[in-house]
Amino acid sequence: MAVERDITWNIRHFQGALRCDRNFDVVYRVFRICGREACMFFVDGFAKDEIMEKLLEFFYGIQDEDLLRDAHTFSKSCVPYCEVAISGEEDTIVGQILSGVWAVFVDGMDQCVLIDQRTYPQRTTSEPDQDKSFRGSRDGFVETMVFNAALIRRRIRSPRLCVEHLEVGETSRTDVAVCYFEGRADPELVNTVRERIAQARVDALTMNQESLAELLVRKRWYNPFPKFKFTERPDAAAAQILEGDVVVLVDNSPAAIILPTTLFDVMEEANDYYFPPITGSYLRMVRFFTTFLTTFLTPVWLLLIQEPERVPGWLEFILMEEPAQVPPLLQLLILELAIDGLKLAALNTPNILTTSFSMIGAIILGDFAVQSGWFSAEVMLYMAVVAIANYNQPNLELGYALKFMRLILLVATGLLGLWGFVGGAALLFLVLVSNRTISGQCYLYPLVPFNGGELKKKLLRIGGGPPERKGA
Repeated sequence: MAVERDITWNIRHFQGALRCDRNFDVVYRVFRICGREACMFFVDGFAKDEIMEKLLEFFYGIQDEDLLRDAHTFSKSCVPYCEVAISGEEDTIVGQILSGVWAVFVDGMDQCVLIDQRTYPQRTTSEPDQDKSFRGSRDGFVETMVFNAALIRRRIRSPRLCVEHLEVGETSRTDVAVCYFEGRADPELVNTVRERIAQARVDALTMNQESLAELLVRKRWYNPFPKFKFTERPDAAAAQILEGDVVVLVDNSPAAIILPTTLFDVMEEANDYYFPPITGSYLRMVRFFTTFLTTFLTPVWLLLIQEPERVPGWLEFILMEEPAQVPPLLQLLILELAIDGLKLAALNTPNILTTSFSMIGAIILGDFAVQSGWFSAEVMLYMAVVAIANYNQPNLELGYALKFMRLILLVATGLLGLWGFVGGAALLFLVLVSNRTISGQCYLYPLVPFNGGELKKKLLRIGGGPPERKGA
């Protein structure tokens, strides 16, 4: 429905459309401009009071009625503000008001003037807890998409940086921005991302970026490996854009989505590039080694204690000195669940008690568990190594994906021995190879298909900046 020239009808209609009688924060104010009745609608929590007062003062001072003959003339001559638009469509006006824009109706005009003077409540752009670095900037993304786009724009001052705006959700109308560098990003990938976001038919993005990620790529439920890389660091997002990747920002979320993403991309970290090449290479190799260790340490140990005749003499110390009262496989599975249970308990523990809780869980419970005979000291040792090494993995979703694969390896090894271990390892490789990025690229590229030059750049920190654009 379009806006009418009758101001009385417009006020009554939009009062009903915005439920002003039920919503205390949706405010309307009737005033006069040069003898004509006018009305403004806005959301109280989004309005800037100082700017509103100055605009009202300017409106009261208008003396020339010719400036009010239509919305175009009024917006150009009577609104001393930068971000101004006009619209006559009800859905557009209601959506803009609820997103924080100030809507001005004037008697005799069949269009509304929209003044974007909104401000959103936000926290400071402090360094994120998950993506900390020893060096580099200390700012981080916040829940306001406009500020996140500005943090990227501050680092890439080029007109070729494109930040396209889209809306997702019939009810929520969540703002989404697609960021890419024209000339470096794959146009087909950009079109794919844009079309999938535009064609999304959902009521709301209830879980912000995770809901959008599931709309972009329909994951197979049995494949837990992440298809996206999330970051809360503006410098990391800007670096990926300059590489040719696409970054998606979602309003109300402090994390940016980076795509396409392979396994090697997920395991990269900002610290790799904030140190000299030799140090960055060392940190990266340590990360790859510990990731491999956490996946295969306990299954290999279980295989060796089940078949002690395969253990060479110099490795006999890894065997259990006393027969276990509880089967080692069951011990390992119980501890896998117990560690996650302790993590959840620590997450819900007040900060002031977290240290005490960790000491109780790690020392007292562990010591009594060994003394009571439930767990052997060897099992506790290897599971402690796995639990601590897991924190070396920067991506939480990848850590849990590898955990699920480790559980499959443990069960297969415990039931079938060597053939079970080989079958579990083959299944892990098959799951990784069959996984595809949003661009259709193999998840293990540049290992599969093999590209020696790119693989060297992924494993070693060569040169002074991020690696070149990924191949097809």
